[in-house]
Amino acid sequence: MRYFSQTFVILFSMLFFNIVSSQEKPLESKDDYLHDLQLLEQKSAAMKMNYRANANTSNYDLRYHKLELNVNPNQSFISGDITSYFVAESDMTTITFDLAQNLTVSQVLQRGVSLSFTHNTDDELVITLPTTLLADQLDSLTVSYSGNPVSSGFGSFEVNTHGPSNTPVLWTLSEPYGAQGWWPCKQDLIDKIDSVDVYITHPSQYKAASNGLLKSEIVTGSNTTTRWKHKHPIPAYLIAIAVTNYTVYNDYVANGNFNIVNYVYPENLAYAQSGTAITPAIMDLFGSLFEMYPFADEKYGHAEFGWGGGMEHTTMSFMGNFSRGLIAHELAHQWFGNKVTCGSWKDIWLNESFATYLTELVTENIDGDAAFKNWRNAVVDSNSWRCVTNQPGGSVHVSDTTSVNRIFNGRLSYRKGAMVLHMMRYKIGDVDFFQALKNYLADPNLSYGYARTDDLIQHFEAQSGENLTEFFNDWFYGEGYPSFQLTYSQSDTGMLNIRVNQTQSHNSVSFFETPLPIKVTDIQGNNQIFRLEVVQNNQLFSLPFGNDVLNIEVNPDYHILAKNNTAVLGTNTVLLDADITIYPNPVKDILTIETTRFVSLEKISFYNSLGQKVKEVIGDNTVISLTDLTPGIYVVEVKTKQGVSYKKIIKN
Repeated sequence: MRYFSQTFVILFSMLFFNIVSSQEKPLESKDDYLHDLQLLEQKSAAMKMNYRANANTSNYDLRYHKLELNVNPNQSFISGDITSYFVAESDMTTITFDLAQNLTVSQVLQRGVSLSFTHNTDDELVITLPTTLLADQLDSLTVSYSGNPVSSGFGSFEVNTHGPSNTPVLWTLSEPYGAQGWWPCKQDLIDKIDSVDVYITHPSQYKAASNGLLKSEIVTGSNTTTRWKHKHPIPAYLIAIAVTNYTVYNDYVANGNFNIVNYVYPENLAYAQSGTAITPAIMDLFGSLFEMYPFADEKYGHAEFGWGGGMEHTTMSFMGNFSRGLIAHELAHQWFGNKVTCGSWKDIWLNESFATYLTELVTENIDGDAAFKNWRNAVVDSNSWRCVTNQPGGSVHVSDTTSVNRIFNGRLSYRKGAMVLHMMRYKIGDVDFFQALKNYLADPNLSYGYARTDDLIQHFEAQSGENLTEFFNDWFYGEGYPSFQLTYSQSDTGMLNIRVNQTQSHNSVSFFETPLPIKVTDIQGNNQIFRLEVVQNNQLFSLPFGNDVLNIEVNPDYHILAKNNTAVLGTNTVLLDADITIYPNPVKDILTIETTRFVSLEKISFYNSLGQKVKEVIGDNTVISLTDLTPGIYVVEVKTKQGVSYKKIIKN
C-alpha cells in the first residue's frame, strides 16, 4: 500500500543496550539505554542516508508477499520461493526486485509459465513480463532462489550459537537495508506491503519465530514448516525470522484477550520469565492511555537473539535482554513508529521522543510520582550530562538532516522532545492530551502510514481548542530554555503579589509563554501549589494567601523545562510601582492614573508636605481633577486590591 513519498523516511528505531551475558542480567541503570540507543541509531541512520531507493522499483505498489523459506540454524544458507502480488503504477514490461548478487535465482514463474530474468551487479533482479502490464492492474509472480546470504548492516542474516552447549541460532535483522541480502524484495522505505505469509521450513528440533499470527506447525519427516501470517501494512525491513531451540511461553493480556508470546533460550528461561512478566501491565497501560495494541488481532511477542539490544519488528520484537526499559521502549514503538511512523528525518521525535516519554509513563504508573519526578529532574535541572539544559541551545526540530549526530541527538531528539510532550500534557491537561494522541493514532490519513509534526499539532489543537502556534514555536522549533526571576511581597489585604521576569538561554526565543508552577510555603511549613500563566515579561500576579510566606520555590516538580530560577522577597511599593503610572507631572488641573490589567484601583489619597490628607477619591477613577488643591508638592497614596503604592507629584 503506497502512502505519501518523503525524501527520507524513518520507519523504525532500534534500541541497543550494553552487551549482556546469557545468564541473568541486572536491570540497566536509569536512562543508560538512551545513550546506547542514540549511538547505535546514529550508525544505522548513516547507512540509511547513504542509501538511495532503487528508482527501478518505483513503478509498482506491493500488495502481498508469500515467503516460503528453507533454513537450518547450523548452516549459513537459505533457499525458497517468494511470491509477490503487485499493482502497476505505470505501464510495465519488466519488474525489478532488490536481491544480493551472491544469491542464485533458479527460476521465475508466473501462473506456471517460466519468465526470463537477469541478475546484475547492482543487486537487481530484473524480470521480463510476458506482456505489458497496464497501469493499475494487479499481477503476481514467484521467484525461486538459494545461496549463502551476505550479512550487512547490523547482521541482516546471522548464524551463531548460544548457551553452554553452543546451540545453533539463526536470526535476521534487516535494518536498515539488509532484506535484499536474504530474499528478493523491494527496499523502498515508503512502500508498505499490505500483508505477508511467512513459511519457515527448519529441522524439527527447533522453533521458528516471525511476524504476525502463528497459523500452523506441520511436521514432515525430520522438518517442520512453521507458518506466520501478518495482515497489516509492513515494510520489507521489518519482516524477520529467528530459529533455534526456543522455549516458548505466554504472558496473557487480559484486557485484550491475547497472548504475548515469548521465544527464549532455554538456559535463560527463568531470567526471561522474570523480565517479561511486566509486559502485560505495560501493554494494558499503553492501551488505556492511547488505544488497544494496534496488532491485537495477531499477537505481540519477544524473540531472544544474539544482539545486546533489540529491534521492534512488527508484532515480534527481537530482544538481547529483558530489562523493563527495553521492553517498554520497544513496545512503545509498536504504536509510535510501527503503526504511525515519522514521515521525515525532521520529525524523528514522533518516534523517539514518544518512545522515551512512554517509557517514563511506565515509571510514573508503576514506580510512582516520586520516581517520575526524579526523571524530570534529571532531564530538566540536574548536573548530569544527560540534562537538556547543560547547553544553552538546541531545538527538537531537526533542520540539518545531513547530520546523523544531530538527528539522533540524545539530548534533543529523545529527552527534550519527551519533555516537550510532558509540557504539552501539563499545559492542556491529561484528558485533552491523551485524547489528542488517541485521535492522532486513529486518524485514517495517518494510521498504519506516516505523519509529520503538523499532523500532531492539528490533533492537539482540535482536541484542546487552543492555538498552540506559540507553544511549538518556542519549545519545538525554538532553542534553549527560560530562567525565571520572581520578586514577591504580601499586602495587608491578604494578597501575595509576585512579579515574574524571564531571561532566555538562546536568542531564538524572545519569550517562553508557559504555565509556571510555584510552591508557596508559610512559616508553619504548609505548602500550596499555584499555577501562573506567564504570557509576558514583568508580569504581576496577585494570589490569595493570608499566612506569612516563608519561601517560594519555582517549578518545584520540574514540569517546565527551566533552570536557574530564583524567588526573592521585595516590597509592595516596589512591586506595584511598575504597574501604576501618574501623569502629567508636574500637573495643573487634571491628573491621570494609568494601571496595567494586573492591578485594580480602590482609593486615591493626597497628602500635603505636612503629612495631612487633603483629598480622597474612592473607586476606580483614573481621571482626577486637582483644581481644588493649592500649588505645592503632594504624596499620592494609590491603594489597590494588590497593595499600596506611593507617588510624588508637583501641583502648579
